[in-house]
Amino acid sequence: MASYNEISVPTLARLIGTPDCPVLLDVRIDEDFDDDPRFIPGAFRHPFKDVLDLADELQTRSVIVYCQRGLKISQGVAAQLRASGVQAEVLEGGQFAWRDAKLPMVMTEKLPPLDTSGRTVWVTRHRPKIDRIACPWLIRRFIDPKAQILFVAASQVTNVAERFGATPFDIEDVYWSHRGETCTFDTMVEEFGIGHDALTKLAAIVRGADTNRHDLAPETAGLLAASLGLSRMFRNDLEQLEAGMLLYDAFYRWARDATNERHDWPAASAKG
Repeated sequence: MASYNEISVPTLARLIGTPDCPVLLDVRIDEDFDDDPRFIPGAFRHPFKDVLDLADELQTRSVIVYCQRGLKISQGVAAQLRASGVQAEVLEGGQFAWRDAKLPMVMTEKLPPLDTSGRTVWVTRHRPKIDRIACPWLIRRFIDPKAQILFVAASQVTNVAERFGATPFDIEDVYWSHRGETCTFDTMVEEFGIGHDALTKLAAIVRGADTNRHDLAPETAGLLAASLGLSRMFRNDLEQLEAGMLLYDAFYRWARDATNERHDWPAASAKG
């Protein structure tokens, strides 16, 4: 059982991929990171000796700190942050405990380079519908919560990518795109190594809606309808993305927690 100021692996696993996920701070030393250069989904790395540099920006956030085993480095960093007014906990057992639980981990060699603000930058075609909302949701919930998403004219995606150091996605002839009968969302789940049951269910729905394969899942038509409705409600692509984040949060929680739940009318009434 996790002790005071610690969080267990199962408890953290329930938070990953949700809007309530804390900031995940990887403070492993270089040797330990090189031994297993993967992140817990959504985590970012920072030198433990410089952690107080982050204190101001973390004041309003909950933080989970982890090193290799969750011992002296994690405990010390979390204590320093708490002394600076940050709500910080340690992951019980550290990265080893997460790894040994066989939970998804992000393949860091697939991560795009960070900009000067320490975030990944992605660019795609404007006026998104399905894949171009689903992918940013996946990136921000499982890869990089601070990721910047740029929407530009279709003819300028590659040019903007080159000039602004952004990573293009969901256009033809780039790495992060459709492959065969799968869509860009599938590509990201597979290449980042974050696949698990809920994302697999969600990926089938996204693929069906994005490629007009409504036979893949009954929920496909609903996602298509909601996505097209959002595209008519918003002229601003970033406002549409923010609304779409909530939509995909709901689909993810359904895929994770509610696939066996049914609803009917009239509701069962108590007798007597």
